[in-house]
Amino acid sequence: MQMDPALLLPEIIVFLGGLVVLIGGSFLPRDRQWVARTVAALALVGAAIVAAVAMADPPQAAFAGTYAVDVATGAARVIIALATLLVLGVASGEIAGSHRESDTYALFLFAATGVMVLAGTTDLLVLIVGFLLTSIPLYGIVGLTGGKTGAEAAMKTYFMGSLSGIVLMLGVTVLYALAGGTDYSRLTDELPAAPVAAVGVGVLCVLAGLMFKAGGVPAHFWIPDAAQGTGGTAATFLTTVPKIGALVAVYRLVATVSTGNESWLIVAAALATASMFLGNLAAYWQSDPRRLLGWSTVAQVGYMLVPVAAVGRSDLALPSLLFYLAAYALTNVAAFAVTAALPEHRKLTDYRGLVRTRPGLALTLLVALLGLVGTPPLAVFVGKLTTATAAWDAGHGWLTFVVVLNSLLSLFYYLRWIGPAFARPTKDSPGPRPGTTGAWPAVTGATAAIASLGLGILAGSLWAALEGPLLL
Repeated sequence: MQMDPALLLPEIIVFLGGLVVLIGGSFLPRDRQWVARTVAALALVGAAIVAAVAMADPPQAAFAGTYAVDVATGAARVIIALATLLVLGVASGEIAGSHRESDTYALFLFAATGVMVLAGTTDLLVLIVGFLLTSIPLYGIVGLTGGKTGAEAAMKTYFMGSLSGIVLMLGVTVLYALAGGTDYSRLTDELPAAPVAAVGVGVLCVLAGLMFKAGGVPAHFWIPDAAQGTGGTAATFLTTVPKIGALVAVYRLVATVSTGNESWLIVAAALATASMFLGNLAAYWQSDPRRLLGWSTVAQVGYMLVPVAAVGRSDLALPSLLFYLAAYALTNVAAFAVTAALPEHRKLTDYRGLVRTRPGLALTLLVALLGLVGTPPLAVFVGKLTTATAAWDAGHGWLTFVVVLNSLLSLFYYLRWIGPAFARPTKDSPGPRPGTTGAWPAVTGATAAIASLGLGILAGSLWAALEGPLLL
């Protein structure tokens, strides 16, 4: 155990990048805000490179064992940095030249730092810090980029986040009282001998708070409203980046408390099942594409909770979670980038004939939505395959069936969007509208879609060659 700040170099780079963008952006004229965007991009690229290099080192514990620098942390750092970089690509088309452009970029970097902290923490107090550092900038991001509807979405996000934060801190208080400490190693030693009911209250409260960040049941209500009400940039970020750190944090917590009490694996499986069914069934009735993607996000969190239910029982649990997070980040950004490129298309029917007017966007949308379904050879397919395999290895055959069933259910509401986009346009079809060129979001979406396809082909080839667990 050491206090070496260099172990947190990726987080430091991103946070300092946010400070530079925030302060420097105040002195830049509106037509030169691209400088702030460039600085933010360089900070994210630098953090991703440093994190990738650090993954070659053996696992270490930083700051007296409160922060783990291991494969999970390293992979999460890289995914978070690259996903935020893609969000900057969406932002450069939607908020370029706006009054709050540099402020928004700074908030992205601050929130990304908090998400990284969530992914690496092995102490409940640091978990609270990560939660707050992620949440507070998120409220500003939602409010700054959505206009009048964004203000309403920001309020809903704020109230839900405040409640979830209080619940999380209540859980931390209970667990601290039971274990006499907040580091995970102490929880592992002390909680098995503590009263079961009290442990249950503490752990459930912490999980409920983390579910706000992940966007899963029971703290999912804000996701569809925020995705619909705010701008495309904020919607892309809030449905993608925070859940990376939150789900790794959930994995670490369940791995800690399930030692000697595997009933927590059933709790994780129940949360996964509830999120999958609720997200997919609610998405059926949506006519707004961003709201549909919001409910789809809730369902995707359910799939990503499946490996958590296999902690300690399957060697595929952690690799499948990390791979799914990377695959989902690419695919979800691609889908939201299409909506950002066509900001006036707020109904599924508005996309009718898109393949004739904008074939590139139509193909990007097709790849993204089929990817979210889990269609081979796209990356999310490999993610679902490995997570389902992990559940099967862990003895949760019924959970594997739930994953397959929900993947089939999701196909129908994605087809409600794909169908109009590839249908023949009619004289009543809206067609292209002024202000919907969206060059940067379109390029970002295409890049993410191609990356998702490439990652899926590569991972699928490795899986077939190895005839066994996917190596990450």
